[in-house]
Amino acid sequence: MNKEAEINIQQFINAQRLSAFQIGVLVLCSAVMALDGFDLVAMGFIAPALRASWHLTATELAPLFGAGLFGLMIGSFVFGPLADKVGRKKLLLLTTIFFGLASLASAQSSSVIELTILRFLTGMGLGGAIPSAVALTSEFCPDRRRSFLTTVMYCGFFVGSTLGGLAAAHLVADFGWASILLTGGVLPLALAPVLAWALPESAHFLVLKRSQAERIAEILNRIAPTADLAGARFTSTTRPANPIGQLFKPGLATGTLLLWLSYFTSLMVYYLLSNWLPTIISSAGMSLKDASLLTLLLPLGSTVGALLLGVLMDRMNPHFVLGISFAASALFVALIGSVISLPALLATAIFCVGFSLGGGCIGNNVLAAGFYPTANRTTGVAWANAVGRGGSVVGSMIGGILVSGLGLPTACVIVAIPTVIAGVSYFAKAQLAPQPSHDPDAGSAESSTLTETAAQI
Repeated sequence: MNKEAEINIQQFINAQRLSAFQIGVLVLCSAVMALDGFDLVAMGFIAPALRASWHLTATELAPLFGAGLFGLMIGSFVFGPLADKVGRKKLLLLTTIFFGLASLASAQSSSVIELTILRFLTGMGLGGAIPSAVALTSEFCPDRRRSFLTTVMYCGFFVGSTLGGLAAAHLVADFGWASILLTGGVLPLALAPVLAWALPESAHFLVLKRSQAERIAEILNRIAPTADLAGARFTSTTRPANPIGQLFKPGLATGTLLLWLSYFTSLMVYYLLSNWLPTIISSAGMSLKDASLLTLLLPLGSTVGALLLGVLMDRMNPHFVLGISFAASALFVALIGSVISLPALLATAIFCVGFSLGGGCIGNNVLAAGFYPTANRTTGVAWANAVGRGGSVVGSMIGGILVSGLGLPTACVIVAIPTVIAGVSYFAKAQLAPQPSHDPDAGSAESSTLTETAAQI
């Protein structure tokens, strides 16, 4: 190759067929998300057993739910900008090890205070791992399939949530609540060596950090083995910048605030339900096993919804897809309170909430990853997640109202209101911040997903 040749990273990725190497990146990041999903919902599935073992009230359980999510919020704020400085792979590996160790320690807790502190530390690790996985996957995807592939990766979270429910249904009764936390600690530690060996660093990130061209060429040759990249100079139209300050620069500030509003309200409701549904259902007279199995319909519906919404987001205006999905979820959230004693209708309502609300929560990350440039993509996704986790903390803490103090039908109607707000925020963003205003990595390529889909509506 001519030594004067310049290769834009995103244009190169867009020109190739999806490779086994890129699928491998997606699978590894999805595995991390599965572990995150398993660990994050652990408290919800073990709460009834923990409540009986330690003789806790619903009010006393609430801090245990909120601690992990509050830690995740802090971790997202702290680790997100760090990933834009030290690299996606490095931070993903370190935070995976961190939350694995913290989960192992949680299993040895002997008091509510001790478990609360350790769940906070576990959440901090998760707060760095999730946005790093989203950003890394997104940056190895061609523009034409980014929404769908990032959605497939993020579905690992719900696979992990489902496995957590199945594990709880079969392990807690025989081995106690600590067995779930032990499992949630061993698995990420076992995965860490695989990540260290097989996971690459983002080529986009390496260009911005002016890494050696040979290292970048080696990564791109794993995508296209026959490409002659010898002597090439790799470029990106995105320039290094203050990743936090960029969130509020002209053209991004309005979109950032509307993204945050959607994250906060949608995750508040989703985590309220995922944490408290097993307790709510078991309080209505069902066994812990049946309550856990019914709750599995939430992540199952989320997985199905996320895949369909991911396809629609690549073909239609993603803001409208998510806006309609969140608004529709309000109906199903409200329905839960009225059909709690009717198993078939309850199962349908829970699945539909997962489809529309859980699938939309994944869509939040897909849209955010496409909205921000490489220089602050992880920061943008991480800080949006951090704000969303603020909502999840609120949702988890007030969830006790559903089992004591307020009638369930009324509470579910109230809980449905934030999902309407989440939908409205995306309708507003479609008008006020419909596409990135920055110069993306591949000239106009990175913004084309949103530009072209807007034109199709």
